[in-house]
Amino acid sequence: MATKFSKETYMYWYELMQLIRQFELKAEEMYKMAGKIRGFFHAYIGQEAIAAGCMTATRHEDPFITAYRDHGLALSKGTSANACMAELYGKATGCAKGKGGSMHFFDVKNYFFGGHGIVGAQIGTGTGLAFAEQYKGTDNVVLCYFGDGAARQGMLHESFNLAMLWKLPVIFICENNNYAMGTSVERTSNVVDIYKLADGYEMPADMIDGMSAEAVHEGVARAVKRAREGGGPTLLEMKTYRYKGHSISDPQKYRSKDEVEEYKGQDPIIKVTRTILENSFATQEELDAIDARIGAVVEESVKFAEESPWPDDSEVLKDVYIDANYPFIVD
Repeated sequence: MATKFSKETYMYWYELMQLIRQFELKAEEMYKMAGKIRGFFHAYIGQEAIAAGCMTATRHEDPFITAYRDHGLALSKGTSANACMAELYGKATGCAKGKGGSMHFFDVKNYFFGGHGIVGAQIGTGTGLAFAEQYKGTDNVVLCYFGDGAARQGMLHESFNLAMLWKLPVIFICENNNYAMGTSVERTSNVVDIYKLADGYEMPADMIDGMSAEAVHEGVARAVKRAREGGGPTLLEMKTYRYKGHSISDPQKYRSKDEVEEYKGQDPIIKVTRTILENSFATQEELDAIDARIGAVVEESVKFAEESPWPDDSEVLKDVYIDANYPFIVD
């Protein structure tokens, strides 16, 4: 079976997607244990191909920003499993010092700018990040992720208009997993193909199979090339699916078990595994060894979180307000 991508790429995709999957499953397990993880929890299980394909089509310096389903993208950008799990626990060693929790991961060293709990707010912030990159004269490209529910927010239209007007280097990625919480796209808009929203701004757009790491890579690579060359933004609608509920507390009464099982037949990890085995990129035993190694990393993250200290009381207002004496300088 011929492939467009190298053995190294497929092995990278496999390991990254397995890390996300195993981390989310373990975090869900700990969430259900009373007192371990509090607040909201939105799992990325089923959407791993988007993170994998985006990573191989971008550079480390390209900023990512997303909504509250953020664990998978943070891990992809290089935030350690330890820092992610500790943040879920609300510990001081977490990637947001234990003050952000599940919905507000943040890791500026790895160019991951959140984790945002307000639906659609990150679209405007991501546009601002792209303006900053353009202003600084870099050729970095911002990947701004949002869900199909956020596509109904006014912030999206304001951001699209500005991004096209100034030809900002931003790729708007709609992770369309079919449901805004529990409401289907068909019940919220006459335009069910979200990528068509770009037409009103003459913005390049495309619909991508979000269950295929290959398709995601190719779509993002095209958009990144255009942005780096000064061509401005792109809207990519990634058709994907979440196997879990909107959040862990979601009873999922709005969809059938048969629908979920049908999508599980398109599992991105199974697809990549099949390609690896059919092309003899690795044996099943070698993949099992990778799984075991990742499992150990995830188990260690739980131990790290359990043993980490709580934030000190003195941290309550830090990183929230700016000191009034801060020397603001206006050119």
